[in-house]
Amino acid sequence: MLTDVILPCLNEAAALPWVLERMPPGYRAIVADNGSDDGSAQVAEAHGAQVVPVPQRGFGAACHGGLLAATSELVCIMDADGSLDPADLPQVSAQVEAGTADLVLGARRPSGRGAWPLHARLGNLAIADAVRRRTGVRLHDLGPMRAARREALLELGITDRRFGYPLEMVVRAAEAGWRIAELNVPYRPRTGRSKVTGTVGGTLKTVRDMRRVLAA
Repeated sequence: MLTDVILPCLNEAAALPWVLERMPPGYRAIVADNGSDDGSAQVAEAHGAQVVPVPQRGFGAACHGGLLAATSELVCIMDADGSLDPADLPQVSAQVEAGTADLVLGARRPSGRGAWPLHARLGNLAIADAVRRRTGVRLHDLGPMRAARREALLELGITDRRFGYPLEMVVRAAEAGWRIAELNVPYRPRTGRSKVTGTVGGTLKTVRDMRRVLAA
């Protein structure tokens, strides 16, 4: 079964070759380009990916644009920065394909110095605890690698177009009675500087967006 892999992208030209070259057989990359000015789109096309321009800025906007462009029944979403290995996609998507889970999150396990800064881990723990209190779902991580069925994701009606998108997906899925599972995946130091976890300010902005989702 063909599986589309949505890669939200903003200036990831340096990381894309490694990511796209490691895409497993049966997994098709869709690079949702969110206004890159470093040649990311051209790099992606040169490595065989489908490129979808998403003019509206925001992580959630890129994810949604890629989701609309996808055509496979089962889809995956993962960061395009080289911190996650596409070779792990089959094990993350296996439970959804088998029908034993509706949403599977790849829980990050740092592999390498500087893979997941302390301030980013603390912010993630705070959000995971808030999710537990809001929905009763116990998570260790919001998982930037995830798998679900495309039509079901669209039916959730996710509206956030910024960094609250991953959290809103989990909250709406939990409230809809979805079976949510976690699976550990290695998390490497990313290529280049992160727009989110690379700075305390980026992490605080993400936490703010996510708290807005929880308060809605």
